[in-house]
Amino acid sequence: MSSGLVVAVVVIAVVVAAALGAFAVRQRQRHPSLSRRFGSEYGRTVARHGGDTAAAERELAQRVARHRELTLSPLSDAERARAEEQWAGVKARFVDDPRQALADAEALLSRVARDRGYPDSDVDAQIDTVSVDHGEHVESFRELSALSRKDDADTEVRRAALARARELFTALVGTGTVPEPAPAPARGRGPAEAPAGRLSKRREHQQHA
Repeated sequence: MSSGLVVAVVVIAVVVAAALGAFAVRQRQRHPSLSRRFGSEYGRTVARHGGDTAAAERELAQRVARHRELTLSPLSDAERARAEEQWAGVKARFVDDPRQALADAEALLSRVARDRGYPDSDVDAQIDTVSVDHGEHVESFRELSALSRKDDADTEVRRAALARARELFTALVGTGTVPEPAPAPARGRGPAEAPAGRLSKRREHQQHA
């Protein structure tokens, strides 16, 4: 290869690299708020595209565009109460059949999302659209789908996935962000309970006051 041809190839490579870099910068300038809007879903999408930020942002921008065509509405009080009752049933079934409980939780999330106005013709498309509003929690939707189809998933892994999915469920039904109550301790007293001796001394002091 002649030196002139080598120089030409190098120049072309530099020009192509510069063009790609400029394109990526333009994409980030066009969508500066995507990373803020999608939260952790932004990083997952970039990783799924092999680190190609421009490709990831094109996909996320398409999700936003599809989302604009939706008409979303909150659940009614009756729908919200019914959904909460169904989630309680999912938790109860987990003890006997963790895999089925996760499948039921996935179906319930999909149904609640549909009732809110998200499309439900395809589960992946539904998850992508939900991610526009709930990017921090939507990965739990995917986890339920994957774990409910595995025979050998660890029970504690499934339990943790269901707990994470509860956060998305809470956001979708609109009941706030209060976490589920922790199980009551088998022994001992709660942190807010004062020792009996301290209570007795306090009552004695009040009586003599």
